[in-house]
Amino acid sequence: MENNDNEGVLPCRSPPKLPDHLNSSGCRIGHSEGKGRGVFASRPIAADVVIEISPVLLFSSTEYARHGQYTVLDSYTFKWRDGRMALALGLGSLFNHSQTPNVSYILDSTTESIRYVTTRPIEQEEELCIFYGHKLWFDAVDGEPLELSENALNDGWDGLCPVGGDVNGFEDELQRFTEGCLDELVQEESLPFVRMKVVVDDNEDTVETVQTGEAWVVDIPDPKQTTAMLRWLKQSGLETPSMAHLKRIRRQDSTMSLLLAYTLNTADPPLLPPDVMLPPPYILSVPLSVALTPAALKAKSTFWPTVYAPRRKGEVEEWSKGKVRWACEAMSRVILEAQQAQQRGDLPIAAHVPISYDEEARTASQLNVSLVASDTRASSSHPLRHAILNVIRAVAEYRASSPERTVVSEPQTPLLPNASPPSGAPMLPDTNSDPIQARNGTHYLLTSLTLFTTHEPCVMCSMALLHSRVKEIFYLIPMKATGGCGSVACVPRLDGVNHRFGIRVWRTGEGEKECDLAVDPATDA
Repeated sequence: MENNDNEGVLPCRSPPKLPDHLNSSGCRIGHSEGKGRGVFASRPIAADVVIEISPVLLFSSTEYARHGQYTVLDSYTFKWRDGRMALALGLGSLFNHSQTPNVSYILDSTTESIRYVTTRPIEQEEELCIFYGHKLWFDAVDGEPLELSENALNDGWDGLCPVGGDVNGFEDELQRFTEGCLDELVQEESLPFVRMKVVVDDNEDTVETVQTGEAWVVDIPDPKQTTAMLRWLKQSGLETPSMAHLKRIRRQDSTMSLLLAYTLNTADPPLLPPDVMLPPPYILSVPLSVALTPAALKAKSTFWPTVYAPRRKGEVEEWSKGKVRWACEAMSRVILEAQQAQQRGDLPIAAHVPISYDEEARTASQLNVSLVASDTRASSSHPLRHAILNVIRAVAEYRASSPERTVVSEPQTPLLPNASPPSGAPMLPDTNSDPIQARNGTHYLLTSLTLFTTHEPCVMCSMALLHSRVKEIFYLIPMKATGGCGSVACVPRLDGVNHRFGIRVWRTGEGEKECDLAVDPATDA
């Protein structure tokens, strides 16, 4: 009689034969070591090429909550803008994860599909990968687990160490949490960086300091139409968490207006219900965050009715272990890039814009690939090729050349190993491009994004960051003689500026010699 000890266990078998795939963009299905099936390039593919447009299978939020999240599908779905969950079909279901992806994806709600675009030139037989997110349910093959010393494991950080010490082992010192819960909160005093107060509690207490964004608004001539419009709005998919701080209805004198959506989310005016006679939508500036004080409420309400949510005394932003790890990995990446720049004969200064850790920020920015740049003043013989200006220029080039601009925000520049942005002028948008692209091009380059840099930005770079509307910056080494983010000046703290960004400074940033990143103290970084 056959032994039934292993009853219910599937027999070990060789991988199935790979199917042929009729793809005109040069993609084929193949086996990826340690990952299973994946997508590979059957020929060289240029950057910014659409390699696949995959239809999606959509699940309602209710259906997914009841059934989908308890199946294997939960690991492979994308969050759609209206709250539904989308499962990519075709080649879209086979792209593997990479910490440094070479493919970006764009969610297209108008066609219920996902567009996959190369972010850099692809070599023949190279695997095409996307970025799944930071909270992986598996060990990333290209993020090799590191052996932790006993002291590192007992440091209270599960192996996550601050910047400093042996530069050759810097990557080893920033361990990636092989144990512990990523959602576990870290006390502020234990963070490897400190927050610099730009303004008192960042209150935006005056009209001049209120940060705003553009949104679509429609006037409602007849108050009786309000209920029908609010009902339509809930079903339209235009409501997003990023607008939760704003009230939907504004009453001004005898006029009622309805807030529809950010222009960042919807480039064209939203299509209104045909059975309700309304004037065409128009664009209005609205606040980007809640009011923290009565003065801020008054200032923000001059733009649009805003929710009042006073910050509790002593309340600070919460940082989980996973988010701290994300920040440390980003700083590790920027230091390595700076060291490589020095080996090429340039100044050891670099800047890095990683994929956002929080889902809301990822949705707002659509940053599916990372971006890195180094200082190239020496190699390009150009005095303005600072690392931060190079990174901003690279973002502009990528957005100008992007084939799809109708999503939540503009796609970002890819991560190119050991590469700096070109020393020439940035690529200009195609003047024959779609008008939607031209309109989206008016959005600020770094909205909702975080930038990491080795050295405190100079005043010029600090102004460039302000004009690009960066969300916040992290820097490692203060530049006491030239820095524009806390040393000789603090640009976002100046009176009259129309944007304020957050600043965080690494606690051990004085150790630039240990990291081999020392520059002349008079250098404008």
